[in-house]
Amino acid sequence: MRKKLLLGNWKMNKLASEAKEFAIASKPLVALAKSNKIELGVAPTYMSLATVRKYSAKAMIVAAQNVHFEEKGAFTGEVSIPMLKEFKINWVILGHSERRTYDNETSEKCNAKMKALIANDMIPVYCCGETLAQFEAGETKAVVKEQIEKGFEGISEEQAKKCVVAYEPIWSIGTGKNASTEIAQDVCKYIRKVLKGVVGKAASKIRILYGGSVKPENIKAYLSCPDVDGALVGGASLKIDSYEGLLKNIL
Repeated sequence: MRKKLLLGNWKMNKLASEAKEFAIASKPLVALAKSNKIELGVAPTYMSLATVRKYSAKAMIVAAQNVHFEEKGAFTGEVSIPMLKEFKINWVILGHSERRTYDNETSEKCNAKMKALIANDMIPVYCCGETLAQFEAGETKAVVKEQIEKGFEGISEEQAKKCVVAYEPIWSIGTGKNASTEIAQDVCKYIRKVLKGVVGKAASKIRILYGGSVKPENIKAYLSCPDVDGALVGGASLKIDSYEGLLKNIL
């Protein structure tokens, strides 16, 4: 049985002072989630990672939104794995569509990052998804297949068990347009099929999240799908009341 996972992606939002308030307020929610065998987490900006880690409950997952695959070097503006580990950050989001779109993040680059994270006993959350043009052209499965195959290239069955995948249709992120539960289930099921071809039996262990305009009022329907194991949530994870609503509507 795959444990449900709710992960909030804060993107470029919240000052450290605001992150501290959220972290403190989230403690009872983490306890509630744990008692119901649900994992709960957020991905703050780099500037707030240490703050959220310090003031949130120990069981709260605190993830970075990106990382470089090299340990150190002349990479201005980048953050390394050892830098994250110093603050006990063990989860990292990779390949988010906004980074693919604005920062030239490729599946090949994500693959190097995934291998580096796994080698450091950290957990990558690898994102995949199609644009509106690709969706309308019926290319969804071809797009995610390529992204999964390139992202997981050279990763063993045992290593793959450490990974999480997030399916985020780009046309549904922050637009208010929701992929139907039928689309979410169909694509997540297909992703698991592709994963099986790449990493074998580990595919049944890998958690696949859905992301794209997920809100408290629709999260339960998405997580009722057999191949949707959780949600990667943007705007609805920024306010503690909405975050609480997301959790309670899963229960």
